Amino acid sequence: MTVSVRLFAILRERAGRDSVEIELPEGATVGDAFARLAETPGLGELVARMPLRMAVNREYAGEGARIVAGDELAVIPPISGGAEDEPVVIGSPEGDQGLRVGARTHASVTDEPLSAERLSTWVGDPGAGAIVTFQGVTREVASLDYEAYREMAEERIAAILVDCVERHGLLAAAAEHRVGRVPRGEPGVVVAVSAGHRGEAFEGAREAIDRIKAEAPIWKRELDGAGEGAWVEGAAAPEAG
Repeated sequence: MTVSVRLFAILRERAGRDSVEIELPEGATVGDAFARLAETPGLGELVARMPLRMAVNREYAGEGARIVAGDELAVIPPISGGAEDEPVVIGSPEGDQGLRVGARTHASVTDEPLSAERLSTWVGDPGAGAIVTFQGVTREVASLDYEAYREMAEERIAAILVDCVERHGLLAAAAEHRVGRVPRGEPGVVVAVSAGHRGEAFEGAREAIDRIKAEAPIWKRELDGAGEGAWVEGAAAPEAG
């Protein structure tokens, strides 16, 4: 069977294209797909040395996971945000856009400028005694260029927010991540949560941003004033499950 594998960040640049097609036998596994991918010009050295993960149908999959015709495959290089120490609405919180699964969480990956004030207002609740907002801003370099496996990143952020709401008893939680070029001083990611008390709000916001940076397939490149730069070294995406 012939399967298409999506590529991102340094893998996309090395291959010179957004995806590659590989031939696999029936009953092939993720490990088999990596072996075939290593034969692709420009990718062999990266497959050999980088801690790559495979996403199958937008879920991280182990090397033994089976692949069938029609699966959506993507290779996930180390996530840039992951190297740092340590109900759902997908789309816009304005109007009726997005896939509405619940009323009190919101997740979006967008190329539009982010607004901490807008998200803070969105998570507002009559029962809220605390609203915590976090902004991750570009620093030290002229700009950051973000790239994302957008569909999977949105779904992963949405799932993280649901977990945080349930675990910390939050009233509402929202997160947006920017893609494209973000100038110095502007936010690349914003998280806002509300809760009855400040403890739950602080803890929920901290878990949300930490997990977004470690789990969402998003990469960044540091650019100088001339628009030149390199991908930020990150940490491996999570194991399957």
